[in-house]
Amino acid sequence: MNPTPNPDLDLTITRIIKAPRSIVWNAWTDAASFEQWWIPEPAKCKVISMDLRPGGALVTHISETGGRFEPHMNASFLAIDPLERIVFTDALVAGWRPAENPFMTAIITFEDHPSGTNYAAQVMHKDRAVRDTHEKLGFYDGWTTVAAQLARLAEAQASR
Repeated sequence: MNPTPNPDLDLTITRIIKAPRSIVWNAWTDAASFEQWWIPEPAKCKVISMDLRPGGALVTHISETGGRFEPHMNASFLAIDPLERIVFTDALVAGWRPAENPFMTAIITFEDHPSGTNYAAQVMHKDRAVRDTHEKLGFYDGWTTVAAQLARLAEAQASR
């Protein structure tokens, strides 16, 4: 079950991706595919760990210039419901250990749609100030951009 979005605490995006749900799911859960779309271009992503199980790590690094990679995200998966839902948080790291600077929890859902897959991200925050900070940091620009990059990858794979 997914909580109803709370506009005071949550930011959400949705996108119809013209590819079967299995292809979109695989683009999200395959580390090599994930690296291709997770960070807005031209920055690059490197997956350090993607342990797809509750308590498993999701650790990525970013390179803004194509050179040296720096830490980007250190999170833990809370739920993996194949082909349906991925829940992760940076409030915890691998093994559900408390994180130093928690920021958000994300619920990613994948649903069948007549045109392919309805992809949605609900990003929850502890309070309005953190939510507003995330929005000002470019949530809509960033998450919409990476959803478009995910769509481009999945739609190209579906057309093969």
